Amino acid sequence: MTRVLLDACVLYPTVMREVLLACAATSLFEPYWSPRIIAEWTRATAKLGPAAQVLAEGEAAALAIRFPSASVSPPAGAELRLWLPDPADVHVLAAAIAAHADMILTLNAVDFPRNLLAEQGLTRSDPDTFLMDLRDRHPGAVDAAVAQVVAEACRLSGQDWTARSLLKKARLYRMARVSG
Repeated sequence: MTRVLLDACVLYPTVMREVLLACAATSLFEPYWSPRIIAEWTRATAKLGPAAQVLAEGEAAALAIRFPSASVSPPAGAELRLWLPDPADVHVLAAAIAAHADMILTLNAVDFPRNLLAEQGLTRSDPDTFLMDLRDRHPGAVDAAVAQVVAEACRLSGQDWTARSLLKKARLYRMARVSG
């Protein structure tokens, strides 16, 4: 099974995270993150107000229970031997190595050059491409995961979301085109 390190930018926004983790929950891939990545995600929600950050911290705690093996901590000093164009992203690479991940899932392609990741035995993908690849191999499971997220979004928001509109809002444009 593919081991995937999730960058903070794919954990927030909510719908993107929920679709990815619904797929992970059905054993389509193994998700990983570090405490620092989780902290970045929860801090990013602060721009929506203090209540949003508290909610994100609660969701992060629930993730720790739902995926107890997903959190990895790189060994002390691991970042010192690594380099990326943005030094602030080196911790993500260190976490991927600590997780023995196959891939880093991120929206930040510029700061994770494929050639530098390949030196560490890693690849990179964006969530839309990754989910489309999963759907090509497991259409029923991915479609069921999306349907589950759409149903929950409808329940929580009181709106009548379609898979297409919700995925488009989550910037999963290719997935939106193939969903009803």
